[in-house]
Amino acid sequence: MKKMQFSISINAPKEKVWQTLWNDDTYQKWTSVFSEGSKAVSDWKEGSRIHFLNENNDGMYSTIDKRVDNEIMNFKHIGNIKNGVELPLDATTESWSGSTENYTLKEANGVTTLTVEMDIVADYQDYFNEKFPIALNKVKELAEA
Repeated sequence: MKKMQFSISINAPKEKVWQTLWNDDTYQKWTSVFSEGSKAVSDWKEGSRIHFLNENNDGMYSTIDKRVDNEIMNFKHIGNIKNGVELPLDATTESWSGSTENYTLKEANGVTTLTVEMDIVADYQDYFNEKFPIALNKVKELAEA
C-alpha cells in the first residue's frame, strides 16, 4: 500500500469548505467523480460507522477515526458492502482493511488549503491519481460559489 496526498487551495473559509465536503447534497456532487449516485450514510460522529455507497448500495464501510469540526476528518476503511449489507472480510479486503483516508483543512487569509492523504493499494493508484484532482476541483468550485 502506498500513501498518496492530494491538495488544493480554495478561496473560501474553512467552515464553507467543511460544509461542502460533508453536507449530503454537496458531498454527492463532488464524489460523483468517483461513482455516479455516490452517497455517505452516517451520523458523522467520531467513532461511528460510515457507509460509502454507490447508486446500487454497493461500496465500503469505515469508521470515523477522528473528527475536529472545520479542521480534520479521518476515516479508517474496514470492508466492502454489497446491496447495502456489510460483507465479512476476505483475502482481498484484508489487503486494504485498516487503510486510512484523512482530510485536513488549514485557512490563512481567507484561503483554505484542503489536503487529503490516503493509503492506496497499487491497483488503484492510477485511478485515484486521475480522479482525485478532478474531485478536489469540484469541491473548490462548489465552495467558491
